[in-house]
Amino acid sequence: MNPPIVLDCDPGHDDAIALLIAGQHCELLGVTTVSGNVPLELTTRNALLTLQLLGLEVPVHAGAARPLVAEARHAEFIHGDTGLNGPQLPPLERSAAGTDAAGFIIDAARSRDDLWLVATGPLTNVALALRRAPDLSERLAGIALMGGSTSFGNVTAAAEFNIWADPEAADMVFRSGAQLIMAGLDLTHQFKMGAGHIERLRQVGSGAATFAADLLTFFSNAYAEAYSGKAEGPLHDPCAVMALTHPELFASQDHHVVVELRGDHTRGMTLTDTRASKRGNAPNVRVLKRIDADAAFEVLLESAAGYR
Repeated sequence: MNPPIVLDCDPGHDDAIALLIAGQHCELLGVTTVSGNVPLELTTRNALLTLQLLGLEVPVHAGAARPLVAEARHAEFIHGDTGLNGPQLPPLERSAAGTDAAGFIIDAARSRDDLWLVATGPLTNVALALRRAPDLSERLAGIALMGGSTSFGNVTAAAEFNIWADPEAADMVFRSGAQLIMAGLDLTHQFKMGAGHIERLRQVGSGAATFAADLLTFFSNAYAEAYSGKAEGPLHDPCAVMALTHPELFASQDHHVVVELRGDHTRGMTLTDTRASKRGNAPNVRVLKRIDADAAFEVLLESAAGYR
């Protein structure tokens, strides 16, 4: 299936891979950028560069340069100082189509009834769009997001980066009433790229495959240094895309999820009610639980082969 989407992102290595897959398997109506893995100027540049390298003619609209309340915080320790460290990048030949990401999201959602918003960065742009257009939660087919966790964090013991970077925005989104699909760390850490995966990707031979392999070489080594010592990078963001394009790859369960805003040790945590009890709140999120990682990797290979 080729769902119509707007991809709201903060590239970032895995955002670039999400764009690669979306370009082959989605009707990609536009890309919006947000401060996250690196500052907004760089996430916008990286989105433009990725689309340029892939040969995709898709408009890019820059968005929020900082979270709703807190100061901006970034993840250069994983993505490098440019956000796309690793590949040799060409000069940028494109420019953003606009600087009002929230407005673009609203206009796109009102132009058709079947639009999905895929969010792979902090949820600032999404929250701003919902604030300006409360009917957006009903206009959208839904929001598929990479963020959160039902157990462990990656920037703190409790919190995943995208939610932690702007918890107030995430809280607005999770309370919005929109149909939500959440690809959290529990799920994305089942889909890791090691040396064998990267070599198979490089053997595809397309420029897109080489770009992706170079990205993942840096990304997996950064994960080894920052976390486990093993050169395996979890492909977080593509999971939010494939949840729409290849839903058969996933097992999921509906839960009630809230975002912790005040805890000294738990700010940014996605607290997931997994109790088998009718006393809990009604589910508001479809939480992805398992992924067929081998089949998902084949989707990546096939997507990379579809480019020059």
